[in-house]
Amino acid sequence: MAEGTLGNSNSVQVAKKTSKLAIVSKFRELGLLAFIILLCVAVQARNPSFLTMENINDMITNTAILSILALGMMLVLITRGIDLSIGATLALSGMIAAQTVSANQGLHPILAILLGTIIGIVCGIVIGFLVSKFGILPIIATLAMMNIFRGLTFTVSDGQWISSYQMPESFVSIATSKILGINTLIVIAVVIYLIAFYFINHTRTGRQIYAVGSNPDSAKVSGISQTKILMLVYTIMGGLAGLSGVLWVSKFASAQGDTASGYELTVIAACILGGVSIAGGSGKLSGVILGSLLLGLLNNALPLLNVSPFWQMAIQGSIILIAVIINTLVKRGVVRNNLLRRKI
Repeated sequence: MAEGTLGNSNSVQVAKKTSKLAIVSKFRELGLLAFIILLCVAVQARNPSFLTMENINDMITNTAILSILALGMMLVLITRGIDLSIGATLALSGMIAAQTVSANQGLHPILAILLGTIIGIVCGIVIGFLVSKFGILPIIATLAMMNIFRGLTFTVSDGQWISSYQMPESFVSIATSKILGINTLIVIAVVIYLIAFYFINHTRTGRQIYAVGSNPDSAKVSGISQTKILMLVYTIMGGLAGLSGVLWVSKFASAQGDTASGYELTVIAACILGGVSIAGGSGKLSGVILGSLLLGLLNNALPLLNVSPFWQMAIQGSIILIAVIINTLVKRGVVRNNLLRRKI
């Protein structure tokens, strides 16, 4: 009788622990949102110019490109992969687009966007082929292609910069123009996220991406083509990097060989802050948006508080480390308690 009572007591305790951890895991984004709100309040108390409409608009605009890239990286990470070449892809597509519009001043901006996106897609297909067909580890394949794409950027540019005075006003205005009173970069990011939301939540392929990342062996047994899924996610990542290259060059009105050097680490950081698991299988669009917004907020707020650039890097690194630790503890706790429930 006592053993039965003890067993029931253990079951109740395990169930409560699992329930709490499940709630933390499920509503992790709410905690991140609360942290962002508290951070905004704290910064506003120190600098009243922080929450002005002009500064908020600048902050969101500056975060738009990061959020677009973070979306593509999320899909790659979900499949247990990684893409270290996106900064180089961005630079290559941006450089070629800038050279094209400089040589053809009358070229429509949409054609320049399409050109950059196509270049990115080609880069993504190459990486996807190496990873899915040859079985090369994503970190190795993308590291190699990062150097190749960066080398190609310096080659096609002959080491020269392209400045704003060489670009037509119509191209530069892509990043400064507005649609219905909203900056074009923000509109593009919103449209991409709406398409991604439908794709991930309402299509068979979207669900298969998560299946491949959660359990590749089970996905294979279920008839899911891992080759197709990997080719798709790296192609999407490449396309978004190519698009971002055009938007980046338009925004900063400058194309250089070392454009966005190291930016892939910032993109990965945004995903990790948003709760995307580097072990694959989990990640939400809402989390990625909040992760990107948090990094954008820090990049905007810390200079306003006169924080040293060296401390800015340390603070961002500390926040990322804390986010990784929390994600790891929650995931381990849920797994451990699920195992205990099965034993009981």
